[in-house]
Order: sequence, then structure tokens, then C-alpha cells
Amino acid sequence: MKISMIVAYGKNWKIGINNQMPWHIPEDFKNFKAITSGHHILMGRKTFESILSVSAKHSSSGVGKPLPNRTSLVLTRGEFKHDDVYTFSDVQEAFNFARANAEEELFIIGGANIYETLFPYVDKMYLSEVDYDGEADAYLKEIDFSTWDLTEQKDYDAILNEDGSVKTPAWKFKVWIKKD
Repeated sequence: MKISMIVAYGKNWKIGINNQMPWHIPEDFKNFKAITSGHHILMGRKTFESILSVSAKHSSSGVGKPLPNRTSLVLTRGEFKHDDVYTFSDVQEAFNFARANAEEELFIIGGANIYETLFPYVDKMYLSEVDYDGEADAYLKEIDFSTWDLTEQKDYDAILNEDGSVKTPAWKFKVWIKKD
């Protein structure tokens, strides 16, 4: 089973503020959905709770749900349960669960502590580099790209509002594979 991480980060490795992403890039969300649909996604409890919070805002019932068309695996140190989610206190148990369910590519989707802890297991990275330098309270650990091969890159221009302010920041989508 391949272990991949997928993350969007701004300048200085910024990935979040108040358990939310500090930008909104619809095209990046579509990309995330296309890449991760049909797969197991592994995240920490706070990341899962932020997904529930965003999903609740867009739900007519006001109740948040896990991301559709994916099997959600949540790593947690404490007692945590949620319908339609599998929880684990040990990463190897989560990996074994995905393997036992014939997963070919498991996606690590955050947050900061999960990325840092699980980085040694990662074989492939799907990175969205965002032209963002605003506030943040969560950071990705700096990545040394010398042990990785860039296999794909697509650049996206900023989208501006009529008044010239930035509606959607510029960003680059890159895929990296670990060198043998």
C-alpha cells in the first residue's frame, strides 16, 4: 500500500488558523476530492472536527458529516467516536485496517502533528503551494525536497475581485515521489 500525504500550505509552511484553512480555493478542493475519492483518508481528531464544522455550515440539517466517498480514519490519543468513522490510537493499526480493506493508496490529510509524525512513512506527496502570507497558527514542518522527485506541476493564477483585491490566491499544485 502506498502512503501519500496531501496538503495545501502557504508561505513559511502555514497550513491553518483556528483549525481551519486560511484560504478558500475551490479548484484545490475539487482537486483534493478527485484525488482522495474512493480511498481511505487518515487524519487527527482536530482535522476531523474541522471537516465536521465546515460540513455542518453547508448542510440543511446543520449536522456535519465525514467526507463522502472516502473511508475516514481518525488518529486520537483519547476516547473519540463518531458514526461512519474508524478511530485508532496506534498508527500501525490504522495502516493495517486500510491494508486489510484492500487500500492501494492511503492519504494522510492532516493536521500539523499528524503530518510531522507520519512523514517518515510517506511515499508520495500531493502539495498545493499557496501564495498566502497572512495569519496562521498551524505549520507544516519544512520539507527537504532533495530526497524527492517532482513528477507533476501545474500553476494557477490568482483570481481577483472587481475592486482588485485577491479572491483566490495564486497557487501551484505539485506531485512528489520519494527517490529510491
